[in-house]
Amino acid sequence: MLFYSLNKKSPSVNFREAAITGQAPDKGLYFPERIPQLSEEFLKTFKSKSKGEIAYEVIAPFVGDTIPEAELRRICDETVNFDFPLKKINDSTYSLELFHGPTLAFKDVGARFMSRCLGYFSKGSDKKATVLVATSGDTGSAVANGFLGVEGVDVVILYPSGKVSKIQELQLTTLGKNITALEVQGTFDDCQTMVKQAFADETLNKQLSLTSANSINVARWLPQQFYYFYALQQWKESTRPVISVPSGNFGNICAGLVAYVAGAPINHFVAACNANDIFTNYIETEKLVPKTAVPTISNAMDVGNPSNLIRLLELFGNNHDKIKEVISNCSVSDELTAETIKEVYKTEKYLLEPHGAVAYYGFQQYLKKYPNKKGIILETAHPVKFDDVVKKIINENVEIPKSMEYLFKLEKKSIKIKPHFDQLKEFLMSAAVVK
Repeated sequence: MLFYSLNKKSPSVNFREAAITGQAPDKGLYFPERIPQLSEEFLKTFKSKSKGEIAYEVIAPFVGDTIPEAELRRICDETVNFDFPLKKINDSTYSLELFHGPTLAFKDVGARFMSRCLGYFSKGSDKKATVLVATSGDTGSAVANGFLGVEGVDVVILYPSGKVSKIQELQLTTLGKNITALEVQGTFDDCQTMVKQAFADETLNKQLSLTSANSINVARWLPQQFYYFYALQQWKESTRPVISVPSGNFGNICAGLVAYVAGAPINHFVAACNANDIFTNYIETEKLVPKTAVPTISNAMDVGNPSNLIRLLELFGNNHDKIKEVISNCSVSDELTAETIKEVYKTEKYLLEPHGAVAYYGFQQYLKKYPNKKGIILETAHPVKFDDVVKKIINENVEIPKSMEYLFKLEKKSIKIKPHFDQLKEFLMSAAVVK
């Protein structure tokens, strides 16, 4: 399997090269030359397979011969060695809980898979890889945990000061070792812009072996397919589900769409966005116009220029009609998000976090048009990760899982920088990273 740049000005590369470099030399995102189709045998039998076996069979065609089978099976088993329960909220709506991993967020899957791939690829190399990642919350904590202690890899995380939750910040600033957190006095888009500038800087790339752990990296993006199959594995209804995905940078839903194009038995998708309505406007106008990100209570989706939308367009050959056929859109205000959390907790005794609430509201809007459908929302993080928001809405404390209690005894360690690329470059060129 080869991957080509969506800017189409760089040579195609294998999975190893795409994972190590993150972006193509022409600064395009890598995209697989084809979407491998799931066999009839797999579709008949996957419900009885282990999570690790499903992960291996889904990802193996993309990885090709860059990782030996036994090693890839080990990586897959370690990546998904926690639960992905499908919980019934009401007769029409189920929740796929993606927060049972080590950092209580769906991004544990991609981060764990990528870290183990890079760990394998770095064996025998005399040059350390530097993973550079911008985060609006959960990416940073998942990457920090996934890469902690991985030999041959240093991690630098940029996050917007004051715009991530307390527990998210503790998860990415208290680990030390090979993890460094840069606290940027700006927005997530500022962080993402600085990361893109770093990858475009010739001086930096001569000194460092830079790669990204954002969903622009195929090793972070593609394994997100796994849990769509775990949802389908548990699906007992007679009709195919509609899946509502909280969408910010669009890596998650785009991975689900890859599974769909490959043959996964999914009926339809809802791209549920917050006030950052770039995709909603695209569906309505056929024009993709980036905007300045608007801060919301579903902060991990506060993205004004979603990186993965170009992959979504490529997946459907830039066919606007086909995209509208497969994906419905919805933009949800903070007020509606809060009302949804409160109402579902009151009537269904199920506690949504803000991103899952956006997905839930989006699916309920879809049901108004198609009342006989049934579907799944992706609950992408544990409510405790947004304790300050959720607590105000339900007027109750959110119980901290025992697995997270230790964080509040640790000391936050971050380096504050302004949202200027020269400050990031100076840091990366310093002895703190270049050893």
